Amino acid sequence: MLKIHSSLFVSLNGLVPLFQVIDKSFGFDSAVEEAQRAINAAHVEAGSADNGIGLVKLMGRYSGFIAHYATLASRDVDCCLIPESPFYLEGEGGLFKYIEKRLKENGHMVIVVAEGAGQKLIAENMKEMGQDASGNALLLDVGLWLSQKINEHFKKNKTTINLKYIDPTYMIRAIPSNASDNVYCTLLAHSVVHGAMAGYTGFTVGQVNGRHCYIPFYRITEKQNKVSITDRMWARLLSSTNQPSFLSKQDVDDAKVEDERTAKLLDGSPSNPKVEDKVASSNSNGVK
Repeated sequence: MLKIHSSLFVSLNGLVPLFQVIDKSFGFDSAVEEAQRAINAAHVEAGSADNGIGLVKLMGRYSGFIAHYATLASRDVDCCLIPESPFYLEGEGGLFKYIEKRLKENGHMVIVVAEGAGQKLIAENMKEMGQDASGNALLLDVGLWLSQKINEHFKKNKTTINLKYIDPTYMIRAIPSNASDNVYCTLLAHSVVHGAMAGYTGFTVGQVNGRHCYIPFYRITEKQNKVSITDRMWARLLSSTNQPSFLSKQDVDDAKVEDERTAKLLDGSPSNPKVEDKVASSNSNGVK
């Protein structure tokens, strides 16, 4: 019998819908639920002081799904920063101006930032960071960097703020899975056993449009999923937080091109050249 333990110790990158095909990966709901608790704590801290700012850094090295959904679930977040949506600090429409506006209106605010956000902004401070034990590129801590920049800005303007920085990364990694993920993992386990007993190989199981499907490995690893900053879910977040988009027209155009390219990838044949050659060779030999 194949059994998945009820306590999911999921990797930092395994918590988000990383893959371009499946709806979500296991552990995502649990991660969002625990991230929301960190946001609630930041909101309490921020609201307990004049000009209080609660800054929460969440997982999201290359995509901001956890930050995105935790922000929507919380309803207390005033600004969400993710890798897919560039932002800038200075000038009209920048982050500093928005923070000043929210502090003037509410007296406090909460900022959620995914760990991969703002890397271009801090690129001038980056040296060759190498890779971690998992082969991921080492990134500078955007949470600490952003905290420092915000403090420096308001100190220069002779405004007193009270900033609290919260990094719940390892708390989220180590939690037991919630009921939703327990059910999801049970269904995945059942599906993969049925596929193996049916004689399938080289496949994995995932939920696609609400249905559990057998997916070839090459399709599941072709490309990482990204938050689309031109779709309705991101628009809902902007409406919830009232934050500026921070986007230029060029940023929006580039995002649309990427969305169209992804749609073609999903609707068409595999983009992996080796796979295409193998399929073509099989067809020419009369193999179906």
